[in-house]
Amino acid sequence: MSRITRRARIGAGLALVTTAALALTACSGAADAAGSGSGEGSVDAATATSVEDFGTFADLEEAAKAEGQLNVIALPRDWANYGEIIDLFMEKYPEITVNEASPDVSSAEEIQAAETNKGLDTAPDVFDLGLTVALQNTDHFAPYKVQTWDDIPEELKEPTGLFVGDYGGYMSIGYDSSKFPAPDSLDDLLGADYKGAVAINGDPTQAGAAFAAVGLATVQSDGTLDDYQPGIDFFSELQKAGNLLKVDVTTATIASGETPVVFDWDYLNATHVADNKDWKVVVFDGTGYAGYYNQAVNVDAPHPAAARLWQEFLYSDEVQNLWLGGGARPARMDAMTEAGTIDADLAAALPEVPDETVVPTEEQSTNAGTLLGEKWAAAVQ
Repeated sequence: MSRITRRARIGAGLALVTTAALALTACSGAADAAGSGSGEGSVDAATATSVEDFGTFADLEEAAKAEGQLNVIALPRDWANYGEIIDLFMEKYPEITVNEASPDVSSAEEIQAAETNKGLDTAPDVFDLGLTVALQNTDHFAPYKVQTWDDIPEELKEPTGLFVGDYGGYMSIGYDSSKFPAPDSLDDLLGADYKGAVAINGDPTQAGAAFAAVGLATVQSDGTLDDYQPGIDFFSELQKAGNLLKVDVTTATIASGETPVVFDWDYLNATHVADNKDWKVVVFDGTGYAGYYNQAVNVDAPHPAAARLWQEFLYSDEVQNLWLGGGARPARMDAMTEAGTIDADLAAALPEVPDETVVPTEEQSTNAGTLLGEKWAAAVQ
């Protein structure tokens, strides 16, 4: 478990990036899958591992335009500014139609969709995944290193480019302040004030945000990320108290009041002010929990050049600043700050970080995923 000391505002984002010890290691099959791609006078986009395999960036753009399609999945438009990001891609590349499938499915369901649609034009070209699901499914990814690869901290990227951290934040509690008092701790959420009101964003055995909610409950219960049992026990208590609300969180459920108190990433909870003017966000004092979402290319992508162009786009200065506009912390924040390309006003608007922050390592994520698979369902029955 890595710990991050408190730094204010811009420093908060930098600290999160530079000290997040995810300890990613080379995954099986990566080296074998990393072919050179280009043949004599042609480009094998499906095995290209960098823009050089296409020749130039303009050659990659032309290959992607020739394919004319990009299939994305699980990208809610109100998630970390994805709506603006997708619209910008379509504006830059009007020759490429972006097909947005199932925006509200979990990371695990992204992989299921790739398996179900393998060999079809409808299969996802790219993934956006929580770390645990990414670690469990590396055989589904094609290695690719974007041009800004060197700017991404080593701790956030699988060494061959099978999957790469892109944007992240802190686990928080969002709540309708017109109906509920501000919670100061986990214990508050067990009280009668929050009867039938507390939701998490998905199933923690499948969804990264819900997995992180259990992680936060663990460290806020004086546990460590070596053992998520205290977090599971907390949600079991929440269920027994009649306070756990088993409704997946969406913008619609926030707007309707169906999920009035929510465990979720701070950058997601912050956006709900647009749907409910009384919505407020709390990051508990003490030990905080942070995490990144990861980008990956489907090894069976029906539009492999467009998939790789999308990766280049996401790690560009322009889109990294759009993550920041969505309240998330971009992976290249350190390098862009040093280069003077970060949006300083947006960076300054980030909330202060907790006194201590933890980020699970690969081993901790894997072990926690196994434990949740064994015990979560019974704990919240």
